Amino acid sequence: MGMREIVFDTETTGFSFADGDRLVEIGCVELVNRIETGRTFHAYYHPERDMPEEAARVHGLRIEFLSKHPVFADAVAPLIEFIGDAPLIAHNATFDFGFINGELNRCGRDPVCMSRMVDTLQIARSRHPGAKHTLDALCSRYGVDRSHRVLHGALLDAQLLAQVYVELMGGRQIGLSLADRPVESVVAPIVDHAPRVRREPRVFAPNAGEIAAHVAFMKRINDPIWGA
Repeated sequence: MGMREIVFDTETTGFSFADGDRLVEIGCVELVNRIETGRTFHAYYHPERDMPEEAARVHGLRIEFLSKHPVFADAVAPLIEFIGDAPLIAHNATFDFGFINGELNRCGRDPVCMSRMVDTLQIARSRHPGAKHTLDALCSRYGVDRSHRVLHGALLDAQLLAQVYVELMGGRQIGLSLADRPVESVVAPIVDHAPRVRREPRVFAPNAGEIAAHVAFMKRINDPIWGA
């Protein structure tokens, strides 16, 4: 297998795990050599707390729905297995890493090493200084169709981000395995040209009639500037 990366996104009850907010949804998309493999991971989690209305308006997830799903500690194993040891790519990744590692610490699991973090927000800022760097703005810049994005959703946003990430890193052509193709050497054929024959230079001197016509024309010009 080539270079494996995981693009992911999370939805939460708020902005700070330290202040009591919890992870409620995660979506992951697998890339190999910057090409989507079709493998994804998606899960909802019961936050064991209420859902603030302002957060529900963003992602549409309410406690009545989430309470039917397992808590993070009871369903973390499939997530850990899916992400493996691959680099993890997210937009404003410190936010998402903060919640994942907060949940892992809470249930006694080892946190994800921060060296695995790839932040597309920082990449976008370096690529396009002064521009807008939201996921919506980057989708518009790179022509990624987001017409079906009405609310935030972790898997949908991860799928959009995967396309944006590939464009940020140079476009889809970098994922092509050109090294596996045979290299064809193209050599220009040698042509045996016959030796060139040198010709004498042509003389284009005016004849007597052309000279006389020119003299007559010049005499008709009154007060020429070259006669001053």
